[in-house]
Parts: sequence; C-alpha cells; structure tokens
Amino acid sequence: MSFPLLTATAALPAIGAIATAAVPAAQRVAAKWLALLVSLATLVLAAIVLVRFDPGGNRYQLTESHAWIKDFGVRYELGVDGIGVALVALTALLIPFVILAGWHDADPQETGSRRWRPTQGFFALILGVEAMVIISFEATDVFLFYIFFEAMLIPMYFLIGGFGDRAHEHGDDAAATQRSYAAVKFLLYNLVGGLIMLAAVIGLYVVAGNFSLQEIVQARASGSLHMATSTERWLFLGFFFAFAVKAPLWPLHTWLPNAMGEATAPVAVLITAVVDKVGTFAMLRFCLQLFPEASKWATPVILVLALISIIYGALLAVGQRDIKRLVAYASISHFGFIILGIFAMTSQGQSGATLYMVNHGISTAALMLVAGFLISRRGSRLIADYGGVQKVAPVLAGTFLIGGLATLSLPGLAPFVSEFLVLVGAFERYPAVGIVATFGIVLAALYTLVLYQRTMTGPVKAEVAEMPDLRVRELLVVAPLIALLIFLGVYPKPVTDIVNPAVQQTMSDVHKTDPKPEVEAAK
Repeated sequence: MSFPLLTATAALPAIGAIATAAVPAAQRVAAKWLALLVSLATLVLAAIVLVRFDPGGNRYQLTESHAWIKDFGVRYELGVDGIGVALVALTALLIPFVILAGWHDADPQETGSRRWRPTQGFFALILGVEAMVIISFEATDVFLFYIFFEAMLIPMYFLIGGFGDRAHEHGDDAAATQRSYAAVKFLLYNLVGGLIMLAAVIGLYVVAGNFSLQEIVQARASGSLHMATSTERWLFLGFFFAFAVKAPLWPLHTWLPNAMGEATAPVAVLITAVVDKVGTFAMLRFCLQLFPEASKWATPVILVLALISIIYGALLAVGQRDIKRLVAYASISHFGFIILGIFAMTSQGQSGATLYMVNHGISTAALMLVAGFLISRRGSRLIADYGGVQKVAPVLAGTFLIGGLATLSLPGLAPFVSEFLVLVGAFERYPAVGIVATFGIVLAALYTLVLYQRTMTGPVKAEVAEMPDLRVRELLVVAPLIALLIFLGVYPKPVTDIVNPAVQQTMSDVHKTDPKPEVEAAK
C-alpha cells in the first residue's frame, strides 16, 4: 500500500492545530514557531504532491479510497486533478505568509474591557482552516467534501469574531460589536447555503445511490444513470447556491466586506485568497461534472450575475473610504471574472478562471498584507488618514504599488494573463458579455490608482511622518509574493501546463468544444 500523501497533506496541519492549541499558555512564542514549522512542512508535502502529479496521466491521481459509512455508500475518497493540485499548492504556499504576517496579531493586549487574546488559539485556528480547505480540494466523495465545506466555517467564525482588527475607528466595545456582527453574518450566509446544498446532496444520493463523484460521472457518461431534466436542474441549483455564497457572487456577497473589514489582515487573506476559492473550485468540480446539462441551462443567468459582480464590485471599490473594504469589493469584482471564465464554456475561459484563482490568491495576499502592515503603523483603516507615505516608507509604498498594479492586472504581472484568457474565452462565445466585462478593467485601474495616490503621495501628514519602513519579518512575507507575481506574469506556463488537461476533461464532461474562429478564407 503506497503512502497516503493526500491524507498526510491535510492531516499534518490538523495535527499541528491540536498541538499548537495544547502549548502551555506561557509559551506563546513556542506556539508561533510550532505553527510556522507545521505550515512549512505542509508546504513541503504539497510540493511533493505537485511534483508527483503527471499532467498527462489519469484525471485523478494519488487517489485514496476506503470504506467509511457502508450503509449509505459514503467513502473516504481523495484524488487531485490539475485544478485541485494547483489550489492545494496555493493554499499550502499562502499559510506560512499568513502566519508570519500575523505574528503579533494575537499577542496579549489589555484593552478598555481587559480582554486577552489567546495566541495559541489564533494560530491553531489558522492551521485548522488550512487542513479543511486542503481536504476540500482533494475530496472526490460528495459527502466527504460537504462535511469539510461546512466545517471550515467554525474556525473562520472564531477568527473573525474573536480576533478582529485592532485598528478600528470606534471604541473597543463598538469594535467588538462590529466583529460579532461580521462573524455572525458570515456564518449565517454560509450556513444557509450549506443547508440548501445538504438537501441537494441527499437528493443526489437518492438518484445515484452513492456519493462517489467519479462513479456518478462515469455512470452518466455510459448512460446507466439518467436524471430527469427537472431533477438535474434542482440539484444543480442546490449545489450552485452554496458555492455562489462562498465564492462570493452578487447578490450573495454582502457578508464579505464586513468579514474582511473586521478581520485582521492575515485572516482577511485567509478568507478571500484561500477559503473563497473552494466555492469557485467546486463549481468546476461538482456543478459542471455532475450536472452538465443543467450547467448549460443556467449559463445565461450566471453570466449576467458574474457581469453584475464585476461592475458592481469595482464601482463600490471606487467609492470606499476604508482600505480593507476596498480590497474586499475589488475581490468581488475579481470573483466575477473567475465565474465568467468558468461558465463561458471555452477552454481559454476555464483555463483563465483556474489561473485567476491562483493569481488572485497571490496578488490579494500581497496587497492585503502590505495594507495590514500600513494600518498597524497608523492605527486606522481610513484612506483619508494617510498621505505622503512613500516619502517616509518607500519600500512599503513600493510593495503596495506592485500589489495594487497586480490587482488591476497590469501586463507583466500574474493576474493579467488570467484576466486576458477569461476575456478571450468570453469573447469567443459571448462577445457582448466580453465587452461589458472589459469595463471592469477600467474601473480597477481607477480604484487602485486613486487608493495609491491618496495614501502614498502628496504632503506627508503629521501622523505618518515617523512611520517606519518594512521590517525584516515583513519583507520575508512580501518579497516572495512579489517575486511570484512577476514570475507568473512573465512565464505562466508551469501552471497552465498543469491545469489545461483538467480543463479539457471538464469541457468534455459538459459536451462543449471551443467555437471555430470565423476567418475569411484567403483569396
């Protein structure tokens, strides 16, 4: 029996979370180092998974399958395709940076109400989220996926509600109320989506007799499993609703600005760069594979919702006064591009969407973490409280600029390639949709450059005159992310080579081929 590499990749951070939580209260520094070492070890395992994955091999590789609940056909089944392995690698890559960036975010601190922050709990919860997200990307049993899709809400709830942003414009009690509101809103939205999905999961079992993704897809392809059109559509809607909440897609997005605004910057990265990717990933893995005809039936409406997300998120980002909420609305716009690429039903669009998930994770992490360093120095999230930062902290300002330029998809930085592929894929099949989506790029340039101009340029405000530049630990967080943005912007082939075969197989599942280019014959 071969070594269960996928199980180990998810189990290591889970065990690390328990060990970190068990560190004695007085050993806070030891807890931090333990969490960091566990995250780095997980990254090594994810790198081994990536190296062992063969893009030209079987669709699902490194598979594991064991009986779990025999009476209900539930199995412990894991496997990664090109899309899953890329997102496992992204998750494992970002968590060490999240831990380093949040090194002091849970240090004990007396406030007006004399609350103390349990350091061990903070880092244990981060590792717990990592474990659940990784196994969600690996699960090929629908029921197993559902369990961890929902379970990750619990540690995220406590990270948002219990470890909120200290840089708050309100008093401590008001800040605690805002954090509680954001955490409850996050939990309720996602729980409602999850409960609707649970009904669809049960319905799928009634129709298919098991929860195995591979078996159901094979049975549908061979004709041995037939779903009535109405049944397939209802089941698709149940799954898609839950994924759209997690994604987040307009109009189910309203929990995200609250959650990101009230969370610490590292937790905000965990939300939008890691956890939310489970929603868009699941659209590719479950919606399109299990319900291909219903996916095509719902495509026109989903494309409209994606367009609204792109334009609406960008417009609201332009008008934000709060730095973190601006990044949150920008992320809503970016997720609109990802969903547009998925449901454009072209290989370029879906390859671009998958690449966008990876690139958005890196670019948002870079921008939000630098923003967090900026906010921790000034003690305010309000854009109006800054000015002239580039004169006193040029390295901080420079990295902030690169993160912002990546957010607006500047050519030469990683998000440009993915956004370009999404738009090419959309233009191929839906030219009008592609034209409207292009306006999102213009708005992205507006909110990014206005943010930089208002915070980093102009006269130096008195409150930022003594602001220190990035420290060594902060540079260790930011520099690798910036380097990745440049490398993948110039040379995205390592990622596209991995994801393209999985995209072609997904296109085959929905019985779609790329439109033939309409080229006038040469005379």
